[in-house]
Amino acid sequence: MSDEMLLYEKRDDGVALITLNRPARLNALLPEMGDMMSDLFDDAEADEAVRCVALTGAGRAFTAGGDVKAMAEDRDIASGGAANSIDELARNLADWGWKVSGRLYNMPKPTVALVNGFAMGAGLSMALACDIRICSSQAKFGTAFRNVALSGDFGGSWFLPRIAGHAVASELYLTGEIIDADRALALGLANHVVPHEEFMDAGLEFCAQIAAGPPLAMGRMKLNLQRSDSLSLREALLAEAMHHTLSSHDEDHASATQAFVKKETPVFRGR
Repeated sequence: MSDEMLLYEKRDDGVALITLNRPARLNALLPEMGDMMSDLFDDAEADEAVRCVALTGAGRAFTAGGDVKAMAEDRDIASGGAANSIDELARNLADWGWKVSGRLYNMPKPTVALVNGFAMGAGLSMALACDIRICSSQAKFGTAFRNVALSGDFGGSWFLPRIAGHAVASELYLTGEIIDADRALALGLANHVVPHEEFMDAGLEFCAQIAAGPPLAMGRMKLNLQRSDSLSLREALLAEAMHHTLSSHDEDHASATQAFVKKETPVFRGR
């Protein structure tokens, strides 16, 4: 795909790499990018050769979030574009957030944020929507909404307390503090921090390792983990058991057990 705001590469190792590509504006988001990203997610989800979806940014930023310069010219940009009422603006913004953060979170394939630099505002929310975050040593994280008198969007206030706890989420939202990669790692926002000069190679190698796993079983793992907050232990045990039983009837499981016996590396085909 050659669209200037988004780059899309489907790699031979099963990784689909989406790159936000507005480096001169720190990859700030515009409303039209919601549909564009949703289309790419559709393609990645439908393609059986894609086993892992990675999201990163060009230049110095993952994404700085909403385009504040555009907001200064048109306040409706903050809510996804013009509408006839506050209610319609809010619905538009929620729809935009769903097309991005919602799709990343609910993608039946693993999603990895390769955070190369600034992840601010909605950009932080997008990173948190991914299953795993691999970060450059130069990565910076912040809610940033306080600094422009906004309260937050793209699901950050849902993701952040679940990942780092309510107190940490409250502090980051109410102070607007920008934290570095090491503190993000300590708080659980980052899974791994990699020296910047090695970051992209290491991040893509990690994604390829994920992509080599059993796709059907990994999709069920995601569902188990996502539902864990809302289910009782008894309900979780039943959901786990159902997914485990379904996985036990997959061809991938049968071939993996044979590979284990033969001391060979299993090859998962998604069947």
